[in-house]
Amino acid sequence: MKVAAVQHDIVWEDRAANFKHLAPLIAEAAARGARLVVLTEMFSTGFSMAVDRVAELPDGPSASFLAAQAREHDVWVCGSLPERPRAGARPFNQLVLASPDGAMHRYAKIHPFGYGAEPDHYAAGDTFLTVPVDGVRCTFFVCYDLRFADEFWPLAPDTDCYVVPANWPRQRAAHWKALLPARAIENQAYVVGVNRVGTGDRLTYVGDSVILDPLGEPVATAGDAECVLVGEVDAGRVREVREKYPFLRDRR
Repeated sequence: MKVAAVQHDIVWEDRAANFKHLAPLIAEAAARGARLVVLTEMFSTGFSMAVDRVAELPDGPSASFLAAQAREHDVWVCGSLPERPRAGARPFNQLVLASPDGAMHRYAKIHPFGYGAEPDHYAAGDTFLTVPVDGVRCTFFVCYDLRFADEFWPLAPDTDCYVVPANWPRQRAAHWKALLPARAIENQAYVVGVNRVGTGDRLTYVGDSVILDPLGEPVATAGDAECVLVGEVDAGRVREVREKYPFLRDRR
């Protein structure tokens, strides 16, 4: 299965501008054969703490955009957005996965980013999400979750590919580059890390999106410019690596 990592800039708190910008990038990903198209964390607003302005309900414009794009291009599309489960509730930094048949799947970021005051504005999730996409078992996390290896470990036996959209800033880019292959190597699974570029709220983002194989080797890599990164992920390759190197059996 081909996966597309859409490494894109974000217009701060301007959904309409971001939808307009992202639509042709999703179309490009679909035209290049991607079955799963991954946008960044907070793809429609930027990593904003102004929840009174940006938070949406589940039928809001950002989730509706994902659903429309999935339906139009017959692909799976995901990204995270600020979403309240109901009116008046605290929002989650919620990854929404839209399928071509109209089904919607959700994962609320389990680890809000304390250093950036995210827990002051967003609730923490408590449920994981693994969905089979064209025969590949995909498990979804969001940005800061990447630092918590113990969340990834118990899901490995039922995961072929971890998907991690992010807004990971330039000053900690070395951590992004180190943690993604670590998660791939220790879990013997593909990892798709999708980071934004550009600036937002006085921070600079330099991309470095990557698709890694179950040995931690790059399938496809990006630099610091906008791009649509496409790579192949193969559940059979995961089985092959785990059979040859049965390291997961020794995990306690």
